[in-house]
Amino acid sequence: MGHLHQHAAAAADRYTPRPMPRRRPRATSIPPAPRPLRGLAAKADRHDLYQRAVQNFESEADFVQDTFRALRKRPARIIREDFCGTFGVACEWARRHKDNVAAGLDIDPEPVAWGRKRNLSALSPAQQARVHPVMGNVLNPPRLANLAPRGFDAVLAMNFSYWCFKQRDVMLRYYRQVHKSLARDGVFFLDACGGADCIRICKENRPIGRRNSRGFYTYIWDHAAYDPISGDITCKIHFRMRDGSTIRDAFTYDWRFWSLPEIGEILADAGFRKSTIYWEGDDGKGGGNGDFTPAARGDCVDSFICYIVAEK
Repeated sequence: MGHLHQHAAAAADRYTPRPMPRRRPRATSIPPAPRPLRGLAAKADRHDLYQRAVQNFESEADFVQDTFRALRKRPARIIREDFCGTFGVACEWARRHKDNVAAGLDIDPEPVAWGRKRNLSALSPAQQARVHPVMGNVLNPPRLANLAPRGFDAVLAMNFSYWCFKQRDVMLRYYRQVHKSLARDGVFFLDACGGADCIRICKENRPIGRRNSRGFYTYIWDHAAYDPISGDITCKIHFRMRDGSTIRDAFTYDWRFWSLPEIGEILADAGFRKSTIYWEGDDGKGGGNGDFTPAARGDCVDSFICYIVAEK
């Protein structure tokens, strides 16, 4: 009973009238002009910095390839990378086998054009012929029957990109479109993040490259805002170069934070017969070891990244 008394006393104190805080000046509706980039930041390529800091095309393709084979006892050959941006995974998929075909789907022409120039051009002509970046909306995707007449073996939605859909009915619509796009035994691959850091205002600084080398810089993940009522989160990426110059707000994401149970429930409503969380192992130093295995329960940690594998 003592705990109840303490709780009641705390509640009473919480609702005791207090002096009203001084009103803050209303923010101007005109956003400040972006600061001009200086030094190495003015010469840097934000997509190149992003790929080097955030993405590992090989490990992502490995996970899709190995997990699909384990589930279906056959290789995946035709995939679609949703929200593909610079479509690096699609390029890696085509690179690793002569029968692999990949489509990339995105609504923003700027990263797709960059991907054509930098990622697609790095492949051989035969490999390039099996990569198909397509401008389109994932909520109403093109059929692409010429590439996948029986549907895609796998559809990928990585880097939490699908969190741009904030309403449940819109997310359900997207999942249903994916379900429709898949082959009869197709698999939907997603990733997600979570932990206390997802509902906390915080920053992560991570050095990229060897210190004092020409390519060294610092990747800054900025969890800038969180609304516990709506679940809305604002995340940003900044880059600080070795000369101290900075690209602020190189990328900004306006998302809803979706929990793993919510995602699983919507996948089931969309028609997926089974979804499994692949949890990352512990490296013994407080971080992940890059090994993702099926799990029914996870650890309570400040931050985690996992895969979600939904089977049609």
